[in-house]
Amino acid sequence: MTAINRRHALALGSGALLLPSGLRAQAAWPNGPVTFVVGYAAGGSTDINARELAHVMTPVIGQQIIIDNKGGAAGSIGLRMVANAKPDGQTLFVAVGTNVIINPHVQKGMIDTLATLAPICQVTDYQYVLVVGNSVPVKNAAELVALAKKEPDKLTFSSSGVGGNNHLAGALFAEAAGIKITHVPYKGTGPAVADVISGIITMNFSSLPPAVSQIKGGNLKALAVTGNKRVSSLPDVPTLKEQGIDVVVTSWQGLFAPAKTPPDVLDRIDKATKQAMKNPKWEEALTRDGLEMPPDRTRAEFAKFVAEEHGFWAKKLKELNVQME
Repeated sequence: MTAINRRHALALGSGALLLPSGLRAQAAWPNGPVTFVVGYAAGGSTDINARELAHVMTPVIGQQIIIDNKGGAAGSIGLRMVANAKPDGQTLFVAVGTNVIINPHVQKGMIDTLATLAPICQVTDYQYVLVVGNSVPVKNAAELVALAKKEPDKLTFSSSGVGGNNHLAGALFAEAAGIKITHVPYKGTGPAVADVISGIITMNFSSLPPAVSQIKGGNLKALAVTGNKRVSSLPDVPTLKEQGIDVVVTSWQGLFAPAKTPPDVLDRIDKATKQAMKNPKWEEALTRDGLEMPPDRTRAEFAKFVAEEHGFWAKKLKELNVQME
């Protein structure tokens, strides 16, 4: 995965060929500032976590990490940008699981993510929280369901885009509760949640980081979380399953590079990321945001996990009858 620039190779002479592969990898990455491409607008969960990761990772790699927000198409605009970037490890995609395992099945003309991106490292595990604005006259999920049945087709839910986990959470919730709610896609979690606060949208299945502060600040009401257990940042908020609605939706975030990035560069990025994640500030940030540390997987194990998830959701989305757009 490493390739010495021709001009540098000539300057180094034949002696460069005698360098151990590890030293050649060190010379290849990082070669200047590194860009983290985020497929959503600033202020959303992925953006927040990307900035927190950049903060703990910058001193590890000794280079500045730039956050580049490319919102739209449920993260696919940013994904395409990275897939087409120079495969040198300088441009990385901070992906939500849905970007690479669900979008290919729900977006027409979507690129093959397994063929165009190289999985590097998983950085978080997380779930979602069902929130409504203060103007919505409900206190729990059961009352929300009752309101939806009383006013069919009038309630709306926002998401960060078609096929995203918060879209699927809403679809699964409606199916399990036997209600109709209208989906309104946005370009990111930030603006999607903002319109719930303002009362334009009824509800949102928000990722936790952008929602927790709004909930604690009294701008949003939290009705349920979507995992198998409650989260430490919102201990008084029950799961949907606790409230009799059999829906569980979780996700993850990870780093990806262009597919042709040399393996030794990918290994170096993986090592640097995992070293950064040992910083106590990273775990503090995850706890504060209601996220969890991911399983300790090797790069190969993470790639296998991504491929398996890709195949699973290909079948599941057909069962849910989620149409391509």
